[in-house]
Amino acid sequence: MKQVKELIGKRVLVLGMAKSGVASALLLARLGAEVVINDSKSRAEQPQASELEAAGIQVVCGGHPLTVLDGCSLLVKNPGIPYTNVLVKEAEARSMPIWTEIELAYLISEAEMVAITGSNGKTTTTTLVKEMLEHSGRKPLIAGNIGTVASEVAQKAKAEHVIVLEVSSFQLMGTNAFQPKVAVWLNIFDAHLDYHGTREDYIAAKARIAANMGPADYLVYNADDPAVVQAIARTGATLVPFSRINVVEDGAYVKDGTIFFKDEPILALADAVLPGTHNVENMLAATAAARLAGATVEQIRHVLCHFPGVKHRLQYVGSWQERQFYNDSKATNILATKAALSGFAKPVVLIAGGLDRGNDFDELLASLKHVKAVVAYGETKSKLLALAAKANVQAVTAERVKDATEKAVALSQPGDVVLLSPACASWDQYRSFEERGDEFLDYVNTIIKPS
Repeated sequence: MKQVKELIGKRVLVLGMAKSGVASALLLARLGAEVVINDSKSRAEQPQASELEAAGIQVVCGGHPLTVLDGCSLLVKNPGIPYTNVLVKEAEARSMPIWTEIELAYLISEAEMVAITGSNGKTTTTTLVKEMLEHSGRKPLIAGNIGTVASEVAQKAKAEHVIVLEVSSFQLMGTNAFQPKVAVWLNIFDAHLDYHGTREDYIAAKARIAANMGPADYLVYNADDPAVVQAIARTGATLVPFSRINVVEDGAYVKDGTIFFKDEPILALADAVLPGTHNVENMLAATAAARLAGATVEQIRHVLCHFPGVKHRLQYVGSWQERQFYNDSKATNILATKAALSGFAKPVVLIAGGLDRGNDFDELLASLKHVKAVVAYGETKSKLLALAAKANVQAVTAERVKDATEKAVALSQPGDVVLLSPACASWDQYRSFEERGDEFLDYVNTIIKPS
């Protein structure tokens, strides 16, 4: 772990006691900073408060008093805390730097970083890159928005490692010196505008991934996405495009049904295991990033042929009586479900529903051409029934995912796909999309692997 001399003796406020906040506070104390950590929840709701205090960290719970900023010259915040928070606004008013722990991870890391961002496809691409590098002997460590706190991983990283980092716009907003060796920008769709305020601010946050990159660094970008192309125009990085549509000879592309990187043929698309045009883009991006970070063509090919998918993200579960089951519980918006449906030419029985955010589902209508039946559940089930009626598709309702899956199986026939792709957040009935997906997996596995 590198030392960061400028943090020695500096008073730092860490805002938020979720896992990244706790990790940041402990790391800052280890680096010699004077640390105070603050959270709006009560002390009784913070099981790690005693551990933090034992490390010499001041813990302030139960509100956000402005006095916690007194004497501070830096704020490190949990990425999910909005910039409208009273302490964040006050820190901005005092011209105080505001970081997320991604910045800390970069400052202390002895390993090079491959950083991946985009509105959709980050986790699949991050996992693909990690697998490609691992099979090639590059000793990757996976971290970031994928679920592992980056600053914890960076403390363990040595020069022979490479950190493969999934980074969100929330995390990137809190970076200053962050400079990955290889960066990937997958796409831009309207998302998180409740947090960022405008599409322009959202794109600007994403663009932080390449803000400090130079000619010795590589930015892998989606040449088919005009917003991405426009946004990367000012980067100093060496540009490496990927395109599903056109041949881009200095990047990754599809030609005659085969994935290429520059002039190297990698794999026939027909031999790749991930379905869907969106996954073609993920595979192209991962191929370019992994190749630039030292993966071999042979091992890239191996991963693309055998990668089972990321859990809850168009995950192939198995087959039963000639029906294929896919778990896409991570599809918490219409765009993600559209992408999932685009991957199948076979008839699909779609399981969808969840939290009602006030929108209708007409945007999904054109994607139902291969859908033979819809099983709708949750708060949005009546809206999804209306959508199915417009598409002249059979539809039934269910209470929860387990019941919906049972009904979907009954509606299916040999050769069909049974797909959980909710197009909605899970919070009306489940604590997370993972919990929702696990209910689907549990039921399907009782069919595929009966006890």
